[in-house]
Amino acid sequence: MSTIITKDGTEIYYKDWGTGRPLVFSHGWPLSADSWEAQMLFLASKGYRCIAHDRRGHGRSSQPSNGNDMDTYADDLSELIETLDLNGVALVGFSAGGGEIARYIGRHGTKRVAKAALISAVPPLMLKTATNPGGLPIEVFDGIRLGSLADRSQFYKDLASGPFFGANRPGTKVSQGLIDSFWLQGMQAGHKNAFDCIKAFSETDFTEDLKKFDVPTLILHGDDDQIVPIGAAALRSAKLVKNATLKIYAGAPHGLADTHKDRLNADLLAFLKT
Repeated sequence: MSTIITKDGTEIYYKDWGTGRPLVFSHGWPLSADSWEAQMLFLASKGYRCIAHDRRGHGRSSQPSNGNDMDTYADDLSELIETLDLNGVALVGFSAGGGEIARYIGRHGTKRVAKAALISAVPPLMLKTATNPGGLPIEVFDGIRLGSLADRSQFYKDLASGPFFGANRPGTKVSQGLIDSFWLQGMQAGHKNAFDCIKAFSETDFTEDLKKFDVPTLILHGDDDQIVPIGAAALRSAKLVKNATLKIYAGAPHGLADTHKDRLNADLLAFLKT
């Protein structure tokens, strides 16, 4: 397997497909690099080098007790980019992975970055606060924690077969294979790592990170996202990122990298070519 070892001794797995201009993909919770298969296969065939890592504690990376926070995730991403000596890279982040690349830019700048894409992403802040009234109440995330502690295997199955892919909407069909893939990726994550990550993706405020974006940025979100509501996420991010391009998929759920993969692939390719 292709791996790097971070400064604190954590082994980070990554896959590296194709040649050409580099793209780095950051996945959502509680998934792995495998969640980007459709995008990586397509874009590698179009002349891009597609790299996706398993966040620490997820997938095939090691499962340290420490560092399950956005600062460390961003630093791990920086070490991957530095180790592979990537320049002119396009960063693509889904959900929690959007937070990871936002924090990366906030901490490490854009000297190696040419473009960024935030897809169904958690920034600027998921949690409802006095200054973020459109966010979700803490009880929502406490419920995720309780579900994870009670029976995380069943919780992941219920999440995938319900709101994540929009399967709870009338007339929507989601294959058992797609549900199984979500469950399998989730169960590969360390229990503590996935549990700690709930706080990381829900309570981290990325407002100041987004203000540091100075590269072309695509912000893409479904307006029927039941996991990361568009009003507190993409619509606010588009106002914070200079010259961002906002694309809204009508009726699309959170997991649109699978449910709307052909449209997303085409939009990413067009964005990368501009």
